[in-house]
Amino acid sequence: MFDLSGLGEWGKLPFFADDLPRIQTQITGQILPPPALTFAALARTQPHDTHVVILGQDPYHTPAKADGLAFSIPANFGGRLDSLGNIFKEIQSDTGKLRTLTALHDWADQGVLLLNTALTVPPGKPKAHAKLGWSKLVQQALEHLNDRPRAFILWGGPAQAYAKHLAPYHLVLQSAHPSPLSAYRGFFGSRPFSKANQWLIEQGQEPINWADP
Repeated sequence: MFDLSGLGEWGKLPFFADDLPRIQTQITGQILPPPALTFAALARTQPHDTHVVILGQDPYHTPAKADGLAFSIPANFGGRLDSLGNIFKEIQSDTGKLRTLTALHDWADQGVLLLNTALTVPPGKPKAHAKLGWSKLVQQALEHLNDRPRAFILWGGPAQAYAKHLAPYHLVLQSAHPSPLSAYRGFFGSRPFSKANQWLIEQGQEPINWADP
């Protein structure tokens, strides 16, 4: 059902042998993103390349909107941007630069792991797969990244619940989710992009270009 061919080092996590087969038996009908893209975030950003982790909730539940990278939307989608639109507003407010490209693959290629706390959702049913067992994968992935300091941006309650799995030497930035329902409760003005970049520079690493490439 799922495409595991590009997982690389992530494929060694116990989740894929111990938990994924059970999850597959519980999924029926259409899912978003399509099964070929379920693990796109992990395939695109390997552990040794990861400098920043942005942790969201579950994928967009509108068909053709989710592409396997948290918050990313295909260029030809043409619908409402919702959370991503608010992310763009915060990038401009925080850094003074513009982001208009909705596909976030350039972030992933710079070492930003764009991971959700649930990797699938049925069309039109947000959070319906939140308790399928994806939490095992997220926990294992985060713990695997405890080998060296990294920046973690946790948006919303489900993401913040994973802070306990992170080593104390990471930069951990937490705020409300950028969803239109919650962005005004602390996401706007939180300045995660400049804070993460300043920390990366202090670590002797390259900052992320959050604006259009």
